[in-house]
Amino acid sequence: MYTGNGKGKTTAALGLAFRAAGSGLKTIIIQFMKGQHYSELDSSKSMKEFITIEQYGSTKFCRPDGPDFQEHYDLCRKGLDRSLEALTDNNFSIVILDEIVTTLLFKLTTADEILHIIKNRPADRELIITGRGNPPELHPYCDLITEMREIKHYYNSGVEARKGIEN
Repeated sequence: MYTGNGKGKTTAALGLAFRAAGSGLKTIIIQFMKGQHYSELDSSKSMKEFITIEQYGSTKFCRPDGPDFQEHYDLCRKGLDRSLEALTDNNFSIVILDEIVTTLLFKLTTADEILHIIKNRPADRELIITGRGNPPELHPYCDLITEMREIKHYYNSGVEARKGIEN
């Protein structure tokens, strides 16, 4: 699990996928809560033999009490179903569930649903989960937990997301 309030969780997961591609391993990245365009979608096209990215998120920001909550919830359900399929797909050695941990904070899923995915991972499949929240109930089921901790972030100084760096 790559978690925490700091920048770098998705970036670390993408780096792992890129490294795995160099060894001929295929990775699927299932992005939860992301429906907007991010630069990794473009770069993954040049690595399409090894890296697949699928998005299960709206283009709108999710608010648990917002008018679009049902849309976010339905997309999350599709992502959960696809996650279980991907884990049993022998084409992929690595399954990355990007922002699945964050879905807990937004009440789109439960810890039990994420644990179901973790517990149903075949022994020969690498599973990486990312997102803010660092839920302790997942800790016993994770072999590695890295927490990205924000010490300083330029966003707080008014720097907007930059193409190729944050999106």
